Amino acid sequence: MHIGTAYSGGDRSAQEDLDSRLTVELASVVSAARRRATRDGDRHVDTAHLLHGLLEWDPAVREVFDGGPQVARLLGYLVQRTIGYGLQWHGTVEDSGAVPMVAEGGVPGWSPAAAAAMDGALDRAHARYDTRAGCLDLLAALVDDPESRAVEVLRRASVDTARLAARLDGDQRPEPV
Repeated sequence: MHIGTAYSGGDRSAQEDLDSRLTVELASVVSAARRRATRDGDRHVDTAHLLHGLLEWDPAVREVFDGGPQVARLLGYLVQRTIGYGLQWHGTVEDSGAVPMVAEGGVPGWSPAAAAAMDGALDRAHARYDTRAGCLDLLAALVDDPESRAVEVLRRASVDTARLAARLDGDQRPEPV
């Protein structure tokens, strides 16, 4: 893992280190996800919080989807999180099984799946010799975990996640799915 406990925001130097490895847009997404988790009364930022932030903050992410209706449907599911859909998640830690649940030494304030997605985004950036991860890197990392809450939302909104993953893996500016 690249960032360790930097996700929590508690240690200013760790937060600055994380911010230095994200594009301005992705840093805004992470901040929005933290605020949304706090406002929703969730103890952890999860992959659905990150997906919500991506859709709200980055036009390049919205362009990946099949136009406005699909983005509206996705945002509709995400907004319903606290009033209906997703209510079963309230008070639970997202553990998709993609990474082992850690009782100690985990990333404070982040679900294991969300921390793994952020690490995956950084890995994608490093693989192309970039020093900063961007929003499309995070979207691709979210889609890589088929059991995550983000992928559950995508599937409910009729997004073909396999096709989305293939496009994100093949091109940094994928065609709409």
